[in-house]
Amino acid sequence: MTQLTRALAEYVANPEFGGAEEEAMRIAKLGCMDTVATMIAGSNEPVVKLLLKHYESSSGPAQAPIPFAGISKPVIQAACINATAGHALDYDDVAMSGHPSTVIAPAILAEGHRLGVNGEDVLKAYVVGYETWGELVSREPGKYHLKGWHPTGVLGTVAAAAAVSYLNKLDADHAQTALAIAASMASGLVANFGTMTKPLHAGRAAANAIEAVQLAMAGLTAAPDVFEHRAGYLAALSVEGKADRSSAATRLGGKPRILETGLSIKRYPVCYSCHRCIDGALRLVEENNLSADDVVSVTTYIGEAQASMLRNHKPQTGLEAKFSIEFAIASALVAREVGLKQLTDDFVLRPEVQAQFDKVKTEIVNTQCPLDPAFAYTDRVVMKLKDGRVLDSGEIRFPLGNAENPMSEQGMKAKFLDCCASGRAAGATLECSDDALYERMAGLELVKDLRELFKA
Repeated sequence: MTQLTRALAEYVANPEFGGAEEEAMRIAKLGCMDTVATMIAGSNEPVVKLLLKHYESSSGPAQAPIPFAGISKPVIQAACINATAGHALDYDDVAMSGHPSTVIAPAILAEGHRLGVNGEDVLKAYVVGYETWGELVSREPGKYHLKGWHPTGVLGTVAAAAAVSYLNKLDADHAQTALAIAASMASGLVANFGTMTKPLHAGRAAANAIEAVQLAMAGLTAAPDVFEHRAGYLAALSVEGKADRSSAATRLGGKPRILETGLSIKRYPVCYSCHRCIDGALRLVEENNLSADDVVSVTTYIGEAQASMLRNHKPQTGLEAKFSIEFAIASALVAREVGLKQLTDDFVLRPEVQAQFDKVKTEIVNTQCPLDPAFAYTDRVVMKLKDGRVLDSGEIRFPLGNAENPMSEQGMKAKFLDCCASGRAAGATLECSDDALYERMAGLELVKDLRELFKA
């Protein structure tokens, strides 16, 4: 049996980046930037307000900022609130069948503020967390979502613990314990998609990661073989009991996985399972100048795991609509857009939007993307019109914003500033200007002390 847990701990304690450190850090910076943007945009969501109220009377040192609220909290609470806000709109980036940045980045930013680390250490810590997630997810041949596991919660907790362990310069023994503690704290269920608990998965993952490191440093013990044990993390989570617990972790310390799988930046604030179909539907609508009344039916062709996430077939709220292929198509038909303006209860309940849901049917595609097993190899949209025409999007491999079809620098900046503007309009109170914050995030590797990041 391989000593996987030990191998991960040794990597966390002394990471190497295969000579590709700068490029790996560049991609990590995109994840940190996108997370800060989406947490500001999501700062007024009910789940964030509830958490702020929940922690309002709690005592403890003001260690890390809640930048959109103009307050600081103990580091664990700050990580929880910020990570939840980052995932609240489902607008945060995607990779490895989950949302890595919305867990890893808030945990790093909170602990980094407490420690006063520089921007370069932040980015290296992110790469360490991403690599840990990648090593673990590569060992499961099945699709976590189909068993009910939300990878953002179950993988994110351990990945963020690896990143925070690196920031604290833990030796391999303490890192090994921190990862094992985090493995027992990991959780998150697909059944809670479309509710406030889904973004809380990210919040608790970030918070638990920091607490796991704190407990390891305090002397709490944990299994030294938690990942490879027959009753350990990989075996317990495995979809069909086929997780690879025996292969050596030979990739650790080589070319970082972040250079291969990258980060996919969302153009739409809905479940990523919809995005290829949204691209296809919008293109058909715009190219043919269609109105909703022109369309008789729409068939979407997506993978089984994607369909399992898109569980709300007749959503009644903006939150439910995030996990509805019917809403995604309806919004494309009615508004020619699927954006923050459409993800409101009022828009979802508009009669012309609700009237589109029964037009949408889904067919399951039994193919698999080699880059992300939660997705079919391609998606497709077919529309039948009143005039008898049939419009076909063709096979859609990568949506715009995907790591294989990336946004431009201007596109990233536009999303960042739009998220900040949306957050401010809803009540976010940032000390520095949106442009100043963007420039700091764009040059994060040059920041000397993370405590200056959000200041005026």
